[in-house]
Amino acid sequence: MTTDTETDVFEEHRPVLLGVAYRMLGRVADAEDVVQEAWLRWSGADRTEVREPRAYLVRITTRLAIDRLRQIKARNEAYVGPWLPEPCVTDFGDTVPDTAERAVLADSVSLAVLVVLESLSPLERAVFVLREAFGYPYADIAVMLDRGEAAVRQLAGRARKHVEERRPRYEVDPARRRELTERFLAAAAEGDLEGLMALLAPDVRLVGDSGGKSKAPLRVLESADKVGRFLVGAAQKGVPDQSFRFMELNGGLAVVVLSAGKPDSVFQVDVFEGRIQSLYIIRNPDKLLSLPSA
Repeated sequence: MTTDTETDVFEEHRPVLLGVAYRMLGRVADAEDVVQEAWLRWSGADRTEVREPRAYLVRITTRLAIDRLRQIKARNEAYVGPWLPEPCVTDFGDTVPDTAERAVLADSVSLAVLVVLESLSPLERAVFVLREAFGYPYADIAVMLDRGEAAVRQLAGRARKHVEERRPRYEVDPARRRELTERFLAAAAEGDLEGLMALLAPDVRLVGDSGGKSKAPLRVLESADKVGRFLVGAAQKGVPDQSFRFMELNGGLAVVVLSAGKPDSVFQVDVFEGRIQSLYIIRNPDKLLSLPSA
């Protein structure tokens, strides 16, 4: 039997646990499964010697996420086409009042960064998430992962270097991102190739994730000409009873394309120096289940 106090303590820390698990796994359903397993471990544990519940729960969640990540990596070897994380609603609200902290959390959950994190080992990813996103000291991370502090510092340095080398450049100004997204949406809807070309960087990349379950490019498209022509062709076909909704997903503005009121796809752009540098399109229906319908 669990007490209200035990439940309250866990619920107090649930947002942090979900944040750790999602950044580790890149999928909402997997993150929720890991947090549920952490709850079972917490409710059945002897907590008389637990002096810091948050650290204890983060340790459990991180270790469970590492195990789950190893399973997912094996499963993703057979994934059809490019892989993108499952979109995650990120409305920090009043829970993160500090602007700098909000920026760090938003960046750590961005599609661009999560794609790069996929190429890290499970341990490297855990160290990077705990250190860069949540600011845990190396000594605490070493305890959580049952590793020496020197080894954790080495993992952190290697992971940070890897991410910085591969992280796409982009601006985080919300107003600028919104303006370009709206102009992009209008040009694409009208099939205006010239208008699209004016918004796209010459070396723009389009990454589409369908998992082989809907129509999307099976390889990354590169160059403004290829991306622009694909978007014009896609706009001409459209989806039945189409509508659009702006949402904050993965720390930035995104557009949810609805078909008869149900999510059909999500797209998000990364902007740098006034041009769209990257375009992410998620059409795998399994990855849209957590998004609300109209």
